[in-house]
Amino acid sequence: MTGSASARAARCIADVVGTPVSEVSAAGRQHRWSHWRAILADGRPVFAKVADAPVAGVFEAEAHGLRWLAEAGGVPFPEVLGVGPTALVVSWLRAGTPDRAAARRFGRDLAELHRAGVPGFGAAWPGYIASLPLPSDDLPGQGWPRWYAERRLAPYLRRAADAGTLPPSDVTLVEAVIERIAELAGPAESPSRIHGDCWSGNLVWSGGRGWLVDPAAHGGHRETDLAMLDLFGAPFGDQILAGYQEVAPLAEGWQARVPLHQLHPLLVHVCLFGSSYRERLRLAARGALAR
Repeated sequence: MTGSASARAARCIADVVGTPVSEVSAAGRQHRWSHWRAILADGRPVFAKVADAPVAGVFEAEAHGLRWLAEAGGVPFPEVLGVGPTALVVSWLRAGTPDRAAARRFGRDLAELHRAGVPGFGAAWPGYIASLPLPSDDLPGQGWPRWYAERRLAPYLRRAADAGTLPPSDVTLVEAVIERIAELAGPAESPSRIHGDCWSGNLVWSGGRGWLVDPAAHGGHRETDLAMLDLFGAPFGDQILAGYQEVAPLAEGWQARVPLHQLHPLLVHVCLFGSSYRERLRLAARGALAR
């Protein structure tokens, strides 16, 4: 280990795991934290996120989500080994190559995760998606359409509008979706236990299975996870969908609702990364309204 950054990472990892670190190497960076692969003194390889400064609640929310999702069975998740304001440490996944069989199995696993269900929409802990707060409280008796509008679309639309990232015409377009949410949302469904940030970058292929990492976990609509997998493309997506449909067939018209479910992650991307995602946001809003 050389350099102040790696030395600090090793200290932060050791502090939250309670075990000394024998090796550490940089594995990238995202948002306000760096990524590290480390070997603990007992020989275990681990993956760690280490923040430049304390990020109160962010890593704790991710740890809650990983444990909560793992309880349901179905999709496998890395084990949380330690968490604190400056670091999150989980078991290391040896990355493999996806194939049709692994993708189909992941689809079945994802359906099983969703079937575990939850009492209501939202989560019992303060949520985050990337570095942004994620409203987690339920709206009892309101159902998913109103919850999605008020807890997923409206907060990020306001954030983007206040920052000047979205012009009034784009704001009006998304507001039109919010106004028509009841008719656009499709048949009512019970809350599912969902990953919440289920894009292909959070899908790791290891040991012939698809594992999920980096959740924004909550009780939500199961079509949300599938729409997010579609947003940036997942390998063997047709096999993932086929496996899912074997276990938990989707409601009629689900294809037409994909843009509606993609609106939230696209609003998040606008808030995080700016106007480069405006065109995709407009396309999704128009696609949702076209239904």
